[in-house]
Amino acid sequence: MRRWLAVLIPLALIVVMSSLGTSSSGAAEQEYTPVERTSDTKVVYIEQLNTLADGNVLFVDEIEWYEGEEAEQAFLEHEPDAGIDGPPDGYYIVNEDIKLTSYRIAEDVRIFMQIYDRTGNIEDMDIRWNELVTMEQFKGIVQNTEWIDVKDFPYHITVKDGTVVQIVQQYIP
Repeated sequence: MRRWLAVLIPLALIVVMSSLGTSSSGAAEQEYTPVERTSDTKVVYIEQLNTLADGNVLFVDEIEWYEGEEAEQAFLEHEPDAGIDGPPDGYYIVNEDIKLTSYRIAEDVRIFMQIYDRTGNIEDMDIRWNELVTMEQFKGIVQNTEWIDVKDFPYHITVKDGTVVQIVQQYIP
């Protein structure tokens, strides 16, 4: 009996410990990494997504997105009388010009989501870092506001020759 316990206990521990390192989707957990900034990248709020006969158009409100030390500096500059030393969640958004800009979306656009309503059950909403979704999935995600409105999140869009070629949802706590 002791031999069986000596084998079963370590085996059970291995199974339990390995399951702690995976998400509910079974994929290995990733950690948050900031989106790389390039000259082609803009940070926006998505206001509208239209499907036209000749393609999809995204209407966005461009914002300034700051993280870490940059967020602290921007926060102190814009909120000097806030009574706290920095942004509570490590990021800060400046949106001084609420002007919408429209961009065509490339047919082969790459869209990466962090969190959205996948099943209609609030219990199933979890973070899956940089989950690749199709344009058709994204249209449904944007329209579905029952549990979470993904338009409340900032997005990093990459624009090449006036066309959006990549969309990355910015997770905010």
